[in-house]
Formats: sequence, structure tokens, C-alpha cells
Amino acid sequence: MKIPFVRDVESIKVVIGIEMLVLSRKVGERIRIGESVVITVVRVTGGGVRLGIEAPAELPVVREELHQALLEEDKAEQNSAPDVPAPVEQPTDTESR
Repeated sequence: MKIPFVRDVESIKVVIGIEMLVLSRKVGERIRIGESVVITVVRVTGGGVRLGIEAPAELPVVREELHQALLEEDKAEQNSAPDVPAPVEQPTDTESR
């Protein structure tokens, strides 16, 4: 199934070297990403937008600030992990016979 072209595109901007499609949506309207992801505008308030995201369970969906925190945590763990060489297995008496 081919998804029709979206006609309410405000603009396409280049942000940090990545093209960004900017769309206007009203409460209850949806955006599809591929065949398996649907984003619905649930509520709009003065300071924010509440979105509903339908995606397959195997596709991670996280807020950007949480993603960045997890990356920083992983980097800190890698930098603090001691470089311990793997133990070398020595043959036992039964293996040498």
C-alpha cells in the first residue's frame, strides 16, 4: 500500500545536517512513518504537545533527553571499566593425555 503525499508541509529545513519535515497537525490527526509507526496528536496545551505513538514492540521509542542520558551513561561505564585481560585456559591433566 502506497501512502499518499502529505500536502500540509510547512517547510523542509536543514537542522544539524539532517533534513527535517515540519508538519502542522490538529488534535486527533495522525502522521504515519512507514507501514508500522503512527503518531497521533492527543492534546495541545500552551507549553507542549501530547503525542500518542503506535509502534512495534521491537522498535525502541524514547524521549530524546532519555536517549542522550543513556548514551552518556554507557560512555561513562566504558571509560571507567578496567582493562582486564581474559584468563588463559591451561590444559588439565585429563586433556593432555
